[in-house]
Amino acid sequence: MQRKTEVSIRGDAFLINGRPTYEGRSWQGKKIEGLLLNSRMVQGIFDDMNPETVPKWAYPDTKKWDAERNTREFVAAMPEWRRHGLLAFTINLQGGSPQGYSRDQPWHNSALTETGDLRPDYMARLEKILDKAGELGMVPILGIFYFGQDQRLKDEAAVKRALDNALDWLFARGYRNILLEVNNECDVARYDHDILRPARVHELIERVKTHTRDGRRLLVGTSYGGGTIPRENVVRASDFLLIHGNGVGDPARIAEMVRRTRKVPGYRPMPILFNEDDHFDFDKPMNNFLAAIGEYASWGYFDPGKSNYLDGYQCPPANWGINTPRKRAFFAKLKEITGE
Repeated sequence: MQRKTEVSIRGDAFLINGRPTYEGRSWQGKKIEGLLLNSRMVQGIFDDMNPETVPKWAYPDTKKWDAERNTREFVAAMPEWRRHGLLAFTINLQGGSPQGYSRDQPWHNSALTETGDLRPDYMARLEKILDKAGELGMVPILGIFYFGQDQRLKDEAAVKRALDNALDWLFARGYRNILLEVNNECDVARYDHDILRPARVHELIERVKTHTRDGRRLLVGTSYGGGTIPRENVVRASDFLLIHGNGVGDPARIAEMVRRTRKVPGYRPMPILFNEDDHFDFDKPMNNFLAAIGEYASWGYFDPGKSNYLDGYQCPPANWGINTPRKRAFFAKLKEITGE
């Protein structure tokens, strides 16, 4: 299938269809052209196969959880995000904590089976989202593994098989607008499989790079937990670097994270993205968002919210609209910065 949106990288800048993102744009003396401003929307294909926990996600009007409704409402909200200047969003095959933050995660939310096969219902929902993103000129950051669900895969062979299957699925459908995030926060100690942990995760990044179709491959990296600087093995292997601002309340430290990341051995001009940061203060003269772009790093909004269909973007049932003061403040600032 011929797709109309393609993402690429030139130096430390992102391009869509060969043109820099936010082309020609600067804001208060800061270069915006080439950034990929984004939001964490990882539950767009969420479901729960654990009958004991699925009632937690019931919609207030129907008193039932509905995975298809969740994706349908996600897709319906995407054009409004784009009108405010959002060019990218993170969505994961194994989601994220549906309670915002959780230590125990008994729910079963995974597009990947025990042996690494892809679940057709999950992938059908994902296809709707990726197709709409392509229509809108947006770039999904597709995460494959998540520390709250990677135990669903029985062994390392299943992890590799799942990654290969996901790549084959994407290639078969001709997507050119995808950035791949091998796993969310590789340094979280709860990962069950060694190959998903910091010392070896670069092996999966390199594995992605060996998969090609018609002479092209997907751009790939992996993320680290809040405040963590990427390690050399990941810096050398990656096409772009993902860092998180969770737990980093001082915007000056966000700026320092970017500067330190650029000093890691193996760094060369390449994009740096925050694709998760649960700090806001959009009405203040300095906040994490502004600190990141001040160092020419892309920034990603993470609004965990609550499971009540009223706020946030992480806790099912999520309201995917721009429906709260916090969301409105983010999207208003985004629109101001991008000029869109």
